[in-house]
Amino acid sequence: MPSPEVVRSRLLTAFPEAKIEVTDLTGTQDHFQALVVTAAFDGKSRVEQHKMVYAALGELMDGPIHALALTTRAT
Repeated sequence: MPSPEVVRSRLLTAFPEAKIEVTDLTGTQDHFQALVVTAAFDGKSRVEQHKMVYAALGELMDGPIHALALTTRAT
């Protein structure tokens, strides 16, 4: 299971200038809460923003991450 640091690192690779906060909600490293604030989201809908985050997390979203409470914002 990925640690919050691994999730944050993946997101920083995709969005290097972003403000990113990741919290393990249950202590089991499969339920996370994330805040991602980046200029990359400018002009994008919330659905598009979330798809960008899911793409950045790649295969982690196919099983290791069971739940992700996601908040995204453009700067």
